[in-house]
Amino acid sequence: MSPLSGISPIQTGAVPAADLMSSATLPVSAPSELAGTSGLAAGQAAGGDSFATMLGNMVSEVNAQQNSATQTVNALQSGQNVTLPQAVIAMEEANVSFQLMVEVRNRLLDSYKEIMSMQI
Repeated sequence: MSPLSGISPIQTGAVPAADLMSSATLPVSAPSELAGTSGLAAGQAAGGDSFATMLGNMVSEVNAQQNSATQTVNALQSGQNVTLPQAVIAMEEANVSFQLMVEVRNRLLDSYKEIMSMQI
């Protein structure tokens, strides 16, 4: 049994990608692009990506990094030309990117809850 066999770069209990993205599509634009126009129109006119697209890209990048780390560990376990430091670095990069994604999601949920609790 390999010393890395019990280590999984993929976190169990992870939030599905569908839960990370909301149905709302808010534009992502620089403040200078929004001057003098409505936010939605400025984001679309400037070719800005929607918020859901940005989150989807982030989830895809994290998933690709997780897959890369898994392939690196599998290559190490099968005796291919992969060193232990390469495998550990790949796993840590995937772990850090996953933690960043979770923190972004947590901040977004906190912001959403705060906005929803505001009185009109």
